[in-house]
Amino acid sequence: MAKKSAIERNSKRQRLAERFAAKRAALKAIARDTSKPVEERFAAQMKLAGLPRNSAPTRIRNRCQVSGRPRAYYRKLKMSRIALRQLASHGMIPGMVKSSW
Repeated sequence: MAKKSAIERNSKRQRLAERFAAKRAALKAIARDTSKPVEERFAAQMKLAGLPRNSAPTRIRNRCQVSGRPRAYYRKLKMSRIALRQLASHGMIPGMVKSSW
């Protein structure tokens, strides 16, 4: 099980990213528009830099929904390989069986 503080920090980043997503997208659109004057684009870039650092979606870490583990994460299942194996061994995931040969 991951530390509670790490899980909470990541969930805080997710909330911030959702809250600032529209503002961040609008400022990025202005900053990338080459038809606008350079001063306006620079001002948009400075406002973008002034937003909270944790509101950027790239700072969100994919974590297992079961254990909170940050590594060996399967995006499709939203869980780590260890949690997946445990649930599969207990028969909690339909259609998944442990293979042996």
